[in-house]
Amino acid sequence: MKPEHLYRLIFALIVAGGLALRLPRLELRPMHGDEAVHAVKFETLWQTGDYVYDPHEYHGPVLYYATFPFVWLSGAQSLAELDEQTLRVGPALFGAGIIALLLLLLDGLGWRVVLATAALTAVSPIMTFYSRYYIQEMLLAFFALLVICAGWRYWQTGNPGWALLGGVGVGLMHATKETSIISLGCMAAALGVVAVWQRRSGTKERAGEEPEKGIEGSRDRGIKKNVVVWGDLVVAAGVAILVSVLFYSAFFRHWRGPLDSVLTYATYFERAGGHGLHDHPWYYYLQMLGFTHLARGPWWSEGLILGLALAGIGVAVTGAGLSDQPRRLGLVRFIAVYAVLMTVVYSVIPYKTPWCAVQFVQPLIMLAGLGAVGIISWVKPWPAKAVAAVILLAGAAHLGWQAQRANFRFFVDYRNPYVYAHPLGDVKYLSAYLEKLADVHPDGYRMLVKVIAEDAWPLPWYLRGFERVGYWEAPPAELDAPVVIVAGDLAASLPAGFENDYEISFYGLRPDIQLVTYVERELWQEFARRQEHLAPGPVRERE
Repeated sequence: MKPEHLYRLIFALIVAGGLALRLPRLELRPMHGDEAVHAVKFETLWQTGDYVYDPHEYHGPVLYYATFPFVWLSGAQSLAELDEQTLRVGPALFGAGIIALLLLLLDGLGWRVVLATAALTAVSPIMTFYSRYYIQEMLLAFFALLVICAGWRYWQTGNPGWALLGGVGVGLMHATKETSIISLGCMAAALGVVAVWQRRSGTKERAGEEPEKGIEGSRDRGIKKNVVVWGDLVVAAGVAILVSVLFYSAFFRHWRGPLDSVLTYATYFERAGGHGLHDHPWYYYLQMLGFTHLARGPWWSEGLILGLALAGIGVAVTGAGLSDQPRRLGLVRFIAVYAVLMTVVYSVIPYKTPWCAVQFVQPLIMLAGLGAVGIISWVKPWPAKAVAAVILLAGAAHLGWQAQRANFRFFVDYRNPYVYAHPLGDVKYLSAYLEKLADVHPDGYRMLVKVIAEDAWPLPWYLRGFERVGYWEAPPAELDAPVVIVAGDLAASLPAGFENDYEISFYGLRPDIQLVTYVERELWQEFARRQEHLAPGPVRERE
């Protein structure tokens, strides 16, 4: 088999492995509160065709529009008919798509770096875990890499089509999530740093590798070249703006959306400045990725990626060990500077949630792929190369084992560092219990349910099949209802003796929030008569 064919086969197997860690059993983990919010936001767009951007909360609409193909394929007609798999499959495919995009950098990085980067992306626990979330992170990471790949292809070929694709990618980034400006700002800064770096170091392409076409191979074109390049960039910028406006305006239905997508940064800059629930020290991400061990749980580490990324920085700075792969030192240095800048910026910002780390972990993995190939190149004796390769493969296998454990065993366990502000599995049992009550109640799914909690998410998702559900942050004047669900800290504020006419059960919403469920005694007794045992549903311990 020719080496090229072998490389392609290995790459295909890596993509398949990445899909195997992302697609199976997407319904397994309970819906996170953020996922439930996005599901309800999608329903509004789906059922009305309208999307109104909220500059104070939530994010851009691309995630919702990207959900449509999978909903159409599912045949669902309402939110009640949707399931977790249908919503999560899109982000999972975008997560795997990040691996596929690496092929666009093949002529700049070479097969060995592409394969190493692809393998680490496929098995990284954080990359697989959040590929299985109905949130924006994987879409944003995919579009950011698309912009880098399109920019590289344009630099190599001079084909304006790549510049336009880059513009589309920029527009999609902005219309996906507000934090896109961090990625775009770091890209621009990295380009500037590398331009100065290359100029001062006097780095030149190796003889015989100068492209015959494209921007880099046409430095002698002078003013004409500059005019062409700037023209392409202006058109690409126009495409980016058009794409963003299309989405934020709900395809020209709400013109306030594009303006709010800019004004929103006043809110986000204030939030990023700290003094909030999600504030963490600067080392939070690095500590989480480097080593985590809680209670009697297992230990977690993506230290291999961090260590290889440091080696990748050495490759970028010295150029040592590159051989003929990668062939473009400027691209290597861009990746290094971009990865470092992204890591620093996200670490400095006080506001931190684990899924935000995806945006800098993705370029760190590219840097780690460079480091892995650099290490193999630095080791000269073939036996030593074989030992180094075995150690790296064992490290990658360990990452894959952690990913499997995070996604299919500790998927809702707070000893998993990527489980953050997550509902407990009890929400599924509570939902099943209420559905059984609805089967007994004469009103069926029109049975009145009152929920009293300051933060009830993701209950709106799990109660989506019920037509009459009300939510209050404090007990309302009228509490009469067949089912009343109250957050534990608010139960004491209920009227004295309220519980006398109800059967009570307890379910965990989150480790620090317990839900007290009150069911009218007559309804419960009828429910109990239809069950094999007299119990209102399992009282689950906190997971």
